[in-house]
Amino acid sequence: MERFDVLIVGGGPAGLGAALILGRCRREVLVCDAGTPRNAPARGIHGLLGHDGLPPAELLRRGREEARRYGVTIRDVEVCDVRRCEHGFEAELADGGRVEARKVVLATGMLDVIPAIEGILTYYGRGVYHCPICDGWECRDQPIGVLGPARRARRAALSLLRWSDDILVFTHGPAALTDDDRRLFEKHRIGLREAPIQRLEGDGEALARVVLSDGEVVPRRAIFLKTGEVPRSDLPTKLGCKINGDGTTEAEFHGSTESEGVFVVGDASPRVQLVSVAQAEGAAAAVRINAILQEEDLSLR
Repeated sequence: MERFDVLIVGGGPAGLGAALILGRCRREVLVCDAGTPRNAPARGIHGLLGHDGLPPAELLRRGREEARRYGVTIRDVEVCDVRRCEHGFEAELADGGRVEARKVVLATGMLDVIPAIEGILTYYGRGVYHCPICDGWECRDQPIGVLGPARRARRAALSLLRWSDDILVFTHGPAALTDDDRRLFEKHRIGLREAPIQRLEGDGEALARVVLSDGEVVPRRAIFLKTGEVPRSDLPTKLGCKINGDGTTEAEFHGSTESEGVFVVGDASPRVQLVSVAQAEGAAAAVRINAILQEEDLSLR
């Protein structure tokens, strides 16, 4: 059975960020990636210094290339299970392989809940977004919608006023708003539509309008989803990590969890979900892991 110092589950910015540092520390590292990055539909990454607007696939290509320069092994395979063993951890891979590692980094991320609305996948990443910090600038001064339960959408709608003064909340059904909530919407001129959305329309490249079940057609150039997210993997639970109410895994900035030897970084951690933050978390975890491994190595001499 192959043995590594560190197994990294997930090859996004967080996983590759950890791999790059650990490779430079001359650690034996295996990155396993299932090949379904969360931000794949996005046209470009924003807020990453020196790489603003770079397509997500290109960032991963460069990251893999850089990590491999330092001896990191990268495999396009899903990790089905990880369990503790005598030498640390044993992982079962989807291709039937098994590997052992002294430490495990879970960079497994989250999955966005996408409503089953006609046209939403057509414009996903090109008019339908999640994060105003990531994509608000590209939608500035345009008519913007927020889709989600009223109380969750309220906060997003208020934040989007930084980019546009034409904000409309779609609750896709009856809105559970208090009178105070409605007065807040009125004060800031935030519109509200409770009729279910029938479909999204545009020219195939850019979103143009929202068609409601009552026949109303509402011009919108962007829709921000506030429909929730769920963990992509159950490995944190299997390995005894503490799971927060929002589905993220409780972890320190350097990735340490309640489960010894298990580190969680990136979107699955409870911090800001930005590529720049994910990469930083991976790097911070790598520094901590290398220090722990060094202490273990020196104690054996």
